[in-house]
Amino acid sequence: MKFYDREQEISFLRETRDAAEKVARFTVVTGRRRIGKTTLIREAYKDESFVYFFVARKAESDLCEAYQEEISEKLGIPTLGSSRHFSEIFRYLMQLSQTKSFTLVIDEFQDFFRVNKAVYSEMQNIWDEYEKTSKINLVVCGSIYSLMQKIFKNKKEPLYGRNTAELRVKPFKPSVLKQIMADAKPGYSKEDLLAMFTFTGGVAKYVGQLVDGGALDKDAMIKYIIGPNSTFLNEGKNNLIEEFGKDYGIYFSILSCIARGKNTRSEIEDVIGKEVGGYLTNLTDEYELISKRQPLFEKSTNKNVRYELDDVFYSFWFRFVFKYNYIIEIENYGKLQEIIGRDYSTFSGLMLERYFQRVAMESGEFTRLGRWWDRRGENEIDMIAEDELNDRVVFYEIKRQAEEISIGVLKQRAEVMLQATHQFKKYDISYKGLSMEEM
Repeated sequence: MKFYDREQEISFLRETRDAAEKVARFTVVTGRRRIGKTTLIREAYKDESFVYFFVARKAESDLCEAYQEEISEKLGIPTLGSSRHFSEIFRYLMQLSQTKSFTLVIDEFQDFFRVNKAVYSEMQNIWDEYEKTSKINLVVCGSIYSLMQKIFKNKKEPLYGRNTAELRVKPFKPSVLKQIMADAKPGYSKEDLLAMFTFTGGVAKYVGQLVDGGALDKDAMIKYIIGPNSTFLNEGKNNLIEEFGKDYGIYFSILSCIARGKNTRSEIEDVIGKEVGGYLTNLTDEYELISKRQPLFEKSTNKNVRYELDDVFYSFWFRFVFKYNYIIEIENYGKLQEIIGRDYSTFSGLMLERYFQRVAMESGEFTRLGRWWDRRGENEIDMIAEDELNDRVVFYEIKRQAEEISIGVLKQRAEVMLQATHQFKKYDISYKGLSMEEM
């Protein structure tokens, strides 16, 4: 699949590079695995010969040998002698950047923890020494989000506060997914688009695999994802076990509960059989994989709480792949394909709500987006979009099929919400239904 979108991110990275011609810049690029961080950086700097270091999990001396060859090839300047420590190479480059502006990219930056933890404090000392006289454009990126956060957001870490900017790469927006589908399958259906969103969440790598594999409708996608040679089957384990460490089993069980609709703390604890408050806090704050959701304008911070998996692909993976792993173990892929097909309508309906939330965000029309439900679960509103600049609010009901939408019921639920919260007085209030037809 060709490169799509990322115009804002590319513009930012290039502006940062230009600024580095006068003063050193240190940019941290983060985002979940498969989101396309490295591809983005290469696209942004494709017009220059930038220096690229990949932090492989090997001896520091072996890395340094490869890095010296990269410097010689990209900058045309041989390094002096043979360096066995990264600090020597970094100091050399910082000194060089005093007279020559260039870009240095360090990929999988968090893996220096495995190579030599001292690298971060050594870099801090060297950066502090040369920052004011350097013209380097230093870009570091990493896939283990919790470690990247620790390196740069933990006050106890040596590189805390040293970066001058942070760029978080996110999934493709709905408009980009539509363009990709239009290019790959002219005349695609709304069901095709919803399936692409439901199974990938707009993550670049997954979208590219389905497009390149010609899997462009629901059934073809399910068959491609659930098969003996599919790389999708181990994605959750490959991406998250290292994040969670030895406690990954508990975290996986919690995420599986949430993906299956057990989204309150009491429901999760009933299934797991132990107290999970600390784990939920870590998943929310440290790993940023789930969000603590409450109805709009809920006054208490601890009441009427639901937890939601933010990543659409992980919602799918934990709902079907992790849950039915015992079917995969006996290689009955056809049976799991049938199960996904059976439950697809319900699951994709939930993902349709996510899709329209992203559409509303992308539109830039609103100042607040959220949902509302009462404590008994009798009244629930799929989406509320407020535009406080123009004193207007829109209440939405979202269903796969338009005939399932009842504006009358939506108005009744909205009235319950308005009486309970006393919000949106003197606002222009409107009510809309959204279905696959509006995709």
